[in-house]
Parts: sequence; structure tokens; C-alpha cells
Amino acid sequence: MCDVSARSVQERMQRIPDTLSEDLLQRMQEDRASGWRCPYRASNEDALRREDRPGDRASLWRPAYMRDVEKILYTPAYNRYAGKTQVFSFRSNDDLSRRGLHVQLVARIARDIGGALGLNCDLIEAIGLGHDLGHTPFGHAGERCLNDVFHERTGRWFFHNVHSVRVLDVLYGRNLTLQVLDGALCHNGEYEQRVFELSDLSSFDELDAVVERCYTQGDIAIGHLRPMTLEGCVVRISDIIAYVGRDRQDAIAAGLLDEDAFEDGLGGAYNSWVLSHASVDIIEHSYGKNRIEMSEDLFAEIRRAKAENYAKIYRSSGIEGESAEVLARAFELMYDRFRSDLAERDTSSYIFKHHIARIEQHLAHYGRTYAWEDDLDQTVVDYIASMSDGYFAELATKLFPQVHFPRRTYINEC
Repeated sequence: MCDVSARSVQERMQRIPDTLSEDLLQRMQEDRASGWRCPYRASNEDALRREDRPGDRASLWRPAYMRDVEKILYTPAYNRYAGKTQVFSFRSNDDLSRRGLHVQLVARIARDIGGALGLNCDLIEAIGLGHDLGHTPFGHAGERCLNDVFHERTGRWFFHNVHSVRVLDVLYGRNLTLQVLDGALCHNGEYEQRVFELSDLSSFDELDAVVERCYTQGDIAIGHLRPMTLEGCVVRISDIIAYVGRDRQDAIAAGLLDEDAFEDGLGGAYNSWVLSHASVDIIEHSYGKNRIEMSEDLFAEIRRAKAENYAKIYRSSGIEGESAEVLARAFELMYDRFRSDLAERDTSSYIFKHHIARIEQHLAHYGRTYAWEDDLDQTVVDYIASMSDGYFAELATKLFPQVHFPRRTYINEC
């Protein structure tokens, strides 16, 4: 590690304050006393749903986006967050983050920022809790594996954020608002920006067209996604804030990296630093505006920290060593097996018993059916993406004896 580089990083970090300026604090106090709310916030009255169901209509005590929070919490896919990896898949350490903790952290950080900015915190919470519902088992490693086989077979692309929209809007028919679905679609924390400008998306037809472009154009379409609400913008930057420091703590706790492995010199304490300093910086530079932005210093630091995480954690430690090849092969075998089962209408297959039957049962409550026969490849993707790490590993080893995942154990025998 270059001492000059480390020193320049630390000097930049020192320029990013952890308290709001006196001028902004005074302005915020006066605004709160007068009942001010950001004029650019998402209004509950402007919430749009695909269907006008009487049971989904807002009330004084359960406004539109609060209803969406509850819809998400009661979705079976939400319960599976607990069994899905954030980064480290084959580690027997219950203190390492799972996807369920990650979405809670995102929602909490985003509510803190959004509350200070006078935004709609119910909408923020709904987007924050629902944004990763389309995530695969085994984190981004699993996402890459599923995308590779899906793209090879169909020419289409798989992205977890796009699939999150499908989970909520199609597979479980929850009739969520356009604003929440848009926030989930556009949340990608892999694409950082200094200034987040709003899109002009305003209808479900437009949303459907954007989703389809993501399937057919891949990164070209994904890289141009912009949320339609400030609330969605706040969740998007909060996604980065939530994982960039926490993943370092997990890498250290897993014994993969030492505390002094990072240029900033903070080790696991970087998580606390970024939570406090990034929130303050974003509030300072976004208050009262029709966009969400951060300082040049914070933007540079977040980009640097993310790049360092990719170099030292994600590309080398998430799915360790030979397990990456085993995982890729398992995804390919599972995909082809279940695609064949669908084509042959083998109703004894797990894809019928554990997936199609359960989806149809949920959709029946809303008078809808699962059109699984329309696109067999998409149905296979729906099933595999829904799996927890443990379910995937057990099913793969049961169906394919040649697949051997690392044995997870809490006790190392002498």
C-alpha cells in the first residue's frame, strides 16, 4: 500500500464533516417549527396502482405507501431474505450479514436521510425493504451465474433489481404502487452518481417498457436507470452506504482480511465513519432541492471505497476459491434440469411442487393465475432466484451427486 495514497485518502476523509452546518441547522429548525415539508416529496395522494382494488385504497391511518410496506413484509420472498447471502456464502458465522439485515439497514439509513430532508418515509421504507426481493441465492456471485446461463439460453439478461419488480408485481400480485416498483427497479447501488436527477416516468406502461429494455439490452439499459422520486434516489445511495462499510466488517470477522488491510486505515470502523459522514454530507447538499446530491469529496471517497471493496473482497473472497466453479456448474445443471422438467410436464419435479403450486396458491387470492407455460425459461429463473442458499445447495447435491459444496460446520474437529 502506498503511504502517499493512504495519506491523500485520509486527508480527503477529514474534509467531510460529521455535523451539519450552523446555517442549515437553523434553517431546518425554522422549517420544522412552521410545519414545512419538502415540496418535491412524493405525496401519498399521487400514489398509482396498476389495479383499483377496494382493499388497497388508502385511509387516514393506513396511507398508500404504508400499505406497501405491509404488503412487502407479508410476501413469502421477504421471509427468504434470512436465508440468502449478502457476500460470504460458505462461512459458519451467524454474525455475518444476510440479505435480510442488509435491507433493514438500507431502509433505516434512508429513513434517517429522508426524514431530515422532509421526504415521505413510508415510501422510503417500502423501497428499502423490497428492493432486493429478486436477489438470487449466493449474492452477486449467484446473480452472475444465473445471468450467464439465462443469457446463453435466451439472449436475455437477468438483474436482481429487475426481478424484484417481477416478484412484487407479477409473481405475488401485490398491486404495489408505481413509485415503489420504480424505486426497486432503479435502486442499483452498483452505479454510483454524485447527483441523482429524477426521471419523468409516470405510468405503468412506461415502467413495463423500461423493464423490457433491461431484459433485452442489459447493462446499456441498467446504467441509464433513474428513480422517479427523491425517495427512490435516497434509497439508491443508502444501498451503497449500507454495504460498503458493513461488508468490510464481515470480511474481517470472517478472517479473510486484517483490520489494516484498507487504505483509509479504519478497518471495520469505516462502517461507522461512512454512516455518519455520508448522511450529513447528503443532507447538507440536498436539503430543499429537487435532486439528491453529495459533495465532490464524498463522491470520490465512496467510489474509492467501493473499488477497494471490489478488489479486496468481492472479486476474491465472496465465493472462495474453487467454490466459484462449483457454483457456476450447479446453476447450469439446475437450470437445464428444471427447464426439461417443465417441457416434459413432470409434475413430480420440485419446480412444480415447491414453486408453481405455491405461486398459483398466492395468486388465487387475487383472482390471478401464474402464466408459467408462456415462457419456460423465465419460470426456471423465477424458481432459482427464489431459493435460499441452503435450499439451493441441498437440492443441487440431491439431484446431482457430482456437485460438492464446502461443508459448513461451526465446530472444527481436531
